[in-house]
Amino acid sequence: MTTHLMEIDSDSDDQTNSAGENDILAADLTALGKAIPWVEKYRPQSLDDVAAHRDIVDTIDRLTTENRLPHLLLYGPPGTGKTSTILAVARKLYGPRFQNMILELNASDDRGIEVVRQQIQDFASTQSLSFGLSSLSFISRIDILLLFELIFFLILQLYVLHCVLLLPILVYWSIQSVKSSVKLVLLDEADAMTKDAQFALRRVIEKYTKSTRFALICNHVNKIIPALQSRCTRFRFAPLDAVHVTERLKHVIKAEGLDVEDDGLAALVRLSNGDMRKALNILQSTHMATHQITEEVVYLCTGNPLPKDIEQISYWLLNEQFADSFKRIDEMKTRKGLALVDIIREVIMFVFKIKMPSAVRVQLMNDLADIEYRLSFGCNDKLQLGSVIASFTRARSALVAAAT
Repeated sequence: MTTHLMEIDSDSDDQTNSAGENDILAADLTALGKAIPWVEKYRPQSLDDVAAHRDIVDTIDRLTTENRLPHLLLYGPPGTGKTSTILAVARKLYGPRFQNMILELNASDDRGIEVVRQQIQDFASTQSLSFGLSSLSFISRIDILLLFELIFFLILQLYVLHCVLLLPILVYWSIQSVKSSVKLVLLDEADAMTKDAQFALRRVIEKYTKSTRFALICNHVNKIIPALQSRCTRFRFAPLDAVHVTERLKHVIKAEGLDVEDDGLAALVRLSNGDMRKALNILQSTHMATHQITEEVVYLCTGNPLPKDIEQISYWLLNEQFADSFKRIDEMKTRKGLALVDIIREVIMFVFKIKMPSAVRVQLMNDLADIEYRLSFGCNDKLQLGSVIASFTRARSALVAAAT
């Protein structure tokens, strides 16, 4: 009886331990899910999931379906879906073989000519044959007789009857695989490649066009040599409009169960400037700071000046004397931790709302652009703040002169 009770207690302990292990595993998986950046968690997995640029996506989709995919050059600002689009194309082309059939390189890190001569050329020079669920890679330079000897050796290991039945299937699968075995080389940030590397890549593209497609992704197409541009079909990814950014943010907000006010959502869209990656990063960082996301919280978390602060600063610039404007703006900048370059960028947008002669507006915009340029070289903030106030003082004098 005692032994029986001990067995029952042991089973109970095992069940308790098992339940505890399951709870720990579930907690670990939950923590892992929370640790994934939302940029990767909600990256489009198929072409249908891409938020915008439907004309470009539909064109690439049609070329992929008809097995007429050319070399691609996708360019445009960051966060507009260039990399996500080409990765979705690769998943559609290769399915489970996705990892074996694509070479993904970031050209900002691997930018020299040796990468083209070694990694890219080695990958492009291999021919992939797929038998059923497994894939075997043979170097294309291998003697064809050696390939036949290998096949013959495999046949000898099987029963003759089975071989006779299996051989036509293997040949059919091989032919179908060769038709769809064109591999893909993805070069992200290709505009960071050196000129020598780009010229070497041109020769590699010419040599391996039959077996490999190349997809170049960059922000500045003018940094790609004309010889590469002429060998690729170019698509420009413009910044996403507010409608598409809002729709995608609403999808993430609903999936994560976030509490986002309407003004907070509008602030996210405004600060993203058409960059979906930036919008998701701001949303995630703001959510980590507070559970209720409002306009003020979004601006505080990103360090950008609030719209009401920009209105106040613009009022001082247009109405106060030089010394008073300098003192008040400098105090606000120090108290709220604002960067002068951020203030200038927002004030520039506010200038367009002010009614003034075109000549005055053009001169003011030119002065502010020069100040922003000097700030990018690390010039003194206080000196450049004085230049901002002086520019508005001169514009105000021109307005008074025009009115009289």
